[in-house]
Amino acid sequence: MAAVQVQHFLGRARDFLKGMDLLKDDLAEFKFSPALLGIHGAISYCDALRVGLGSGKVSSDDHQSATGDLKSLLASRRFDRPQGADRLGKLLSKKSRIAYAPEATREDEIKQIIQDAERFAAWAEAAGKSLKIEGW
Repeated sequence: MAAVQVQHFLGRARDFLKGMDLLKDDLAEFKFSPALLGIHGAISYCDALRVGLGSGKVSSDDHQSATGDLKSLLASRRFDRPQGADRLGKLLSKKSRIAYAPEATREDEIKQIIQDAERFAAWAEAAGKSLKIEGW
């Protein structure tokens, strides 16, 4: 059953990142969408990893706790490259401001979020394969 859930979250993650990629070159037209798609892609990658590592705590209510949960799960598997979890925390810390804050977000910050999302996705893909997560 976990493999099906992993595939569900992994499919969403890859879909969000494809959407981000399609929009990221036109930040004059699409100011916030690429950043939010990247953040949501990272969340879905995290959920795929957490489910695949045995967490039953995947919830849409508190994404910030997901970072700590992922770090704990990686430590329990003695995964030697947990740095991606820190990048996840950085992305999650920007989600509400990008989605809801009334002030404008600078283009360089949007570009940084996109870059961090791409790097997190690459790390998550490598982690899922390295950890031999079923369904990856």
